[in-house]
Amino acid sequence: MAEVTFWHYCLFLLLQEIQKPVKRVIQKYSCDDNDDKLSDFPDCVLLHILSFLNTKYAVQTCVLSKRWMNLWKRLPSFIIGYSHFKDLKGFEYFVHGFLGTRDRSTALQVLDFRQECLVGYQSHLEWIVRYAFTHNIKRVRIHVRKVKHFRFCFFSCDTLTSLHISVASPRTLFPNSLNFPALTYLYLGSFDFRVDDDGLVEPFSAFKRLNSLILQYCRVLEKQNLCIYIECLTRQFNNTWKLLGFWLLQLGVIHTPNLCTYVYKGCYVQQLCGSKSNLSSVKHATIIVISLSESCKDFIDSIQLVD
Repeated sequence: MAEVTFWHYCLFLLLQEIQKPVKRVIQKYSCDDNDDKLSDFPDCVLLHILSFLNTKYAVQTCVLSKRWMNLWKRLPSFIIGYSHFKDLKGFEYFVHGFLGTRDRSTALQVLDFRQECLVGYQSHLEWIVRYAFTHNIKRVRIHVRKVKHFRFCFFSCDTLTSLHISVASPRTLFPNSLNFPALTYLYLGSFDFRVDDDGLVEPFSAFKRLNSLILQYCRVLEKQNLCIYIECLTRQFNNTWKLLGFWLLQLGVIHTPNLCTYVYKGCYVQQLCGSKSNLSSVKHATIIVISLSESCKDFIDSIQLVD
């Protein structure tokens, strides 16, 4: 109970600070310092504030008063990580309790899962993602230290609009078959792409609404070219450089007629191959070559900007 009391005191201080920019909203309430002004806010405001906290601490607000006892059950977000628990048993107990008792009529809009330490099991990630994908999730952010492969539960979600996945080690193979029809934002960190059944490497062709694509520390296996066919893409950023090593991400055909901004940072120069590459709509291009030798200067001198 001591831990709960401490975190709720911290939460109280945080909420008090949040009130300062909105003093004009609460001026109609009593000026008595003993009044509970926080409880006078509507549920939607309190839930919005709690949705930015780690879910463990948001749930602990249930001890503040009867008003807060069941408020957390309608949280639209699930922000969780191993580092906030003493052991895996405590993590499992909390996750099962939260997912099993939350109000299922409330859509789970945000999932943020972080594996900050080396301990943990892939099964934890799988059951959390499976729950989110079956409860109208919109935004998913996953940062894990280790994952062998992604199972079928990751492959389909009709409501997902934003997906951010970063894997520290080992490198993970990106699945060729994904069904995210509403996806508009995609971030991939430390993924390998492989040739599909058609003999091409085009993992993003099914994302018809995608307008932002970020690839960091990604590479293509078997020395193939990465093909990007996305009609709606407006922003692309590639970062293939790593402090203790680097990966070559060679782009083949790029067909993105709506691409407005292109940024590249890496040790190698990307080569655009094929006559079907379409970059005619690019308005802003940034190319940063991290020089490991004098040979890179030859490329810099050869760059020509064409209006």
